[in-house]
Amino acid sequence: MLLADLLVEGRVKVPLAAGTKDEVFKELVELVAAKLAPGSEAPILAAVRDREREMTTGFGAGVAIPHGRTPVVDELAIAAGVTRDPIDYGAIDGEPVRLVFLLVGPETAAGEHVRTLARIARLVRREEVRGALLRAPSRAEFVRVIRQAEAA
Repeated sequence: MLLADLLVEGRVKVPLAAGTKDEVFKELVELVAAKLAPGSEAPILAAVRDREREMTTGFGAGVAIPHGRTPVVDELAIAAGVTRDPIDYGAIDGEPVRLVFLLVGPETAAGEHVRTLARIARLVRREEVRGALLRAPSRAEFVRVIRQAEAA
């Protein structure tokens, strides 16, 4: 499955209004929950926060990939965005974050969850992809960059 199949324009926000790590979580969880599981923001947010307490999801190079699994969702979904300003995230490299991908899925999809995290990580390791995503002026362009990068 391609990331572009999981990340639809309605789940991308450029720019994010959030100025803190927790505000980013809330903003992206709202995007995921809106269609995937309306009214389930609290348990999805709790799953993401619980996972973050285990170890930072600040990937490095200005990227974070917060994620969580919860029984309130039936399928994997991704939300993403770019913050206006770099935020202190506690990333593994100590650098602030601007590019964030949120992955949520059911507890029963552990294998697919891990494979999707790996796909995101491989994609954002590419400096030219990160730069294009950071410069994307719209949701449509953000998703186009993902599709183009996956096709390359």
